Amino acid sequence: MNNTIVMKRFEIVIGIEQLEQLMDLLDECGVRGYTVIKNVGGLGSRGVRDPDDVLTEEENVMVVLACKEEQAQKVVNELRPALKGFGGMCLVSDCLWLEGPAASY
Repeated sequence: MNNTIVMKRFEIVIGIEQLEQLMDLLDECGVRGYTVIKNVGGLGSRGVRDPDDVLTEEENVMVVLACKEEQAQKVVNELRPALKGFGGMCLVSDCLWLEGPAASY
């Protein structure tokens, strides 16, 4: 594949109340871009979070980002203790960045 870069993909699910802390942490790690998906649901250590339940006050968000290996290790080192503090989960996997004319990483 031409114009591809091997990277690490992060999928982080946390409560919305920790989103600002997470964005600050990512900024400190030099992450230049990510996607935030609000109102995600699922089953975790805090039970079921149903985004369609109007009586539920808790809201989860998912943050997706991709970065090079060196930066990924820095993110992992900073994120691990933070997640222990405010809960949530993080999946890290290998991915390929398909570089286009306006791509930035």
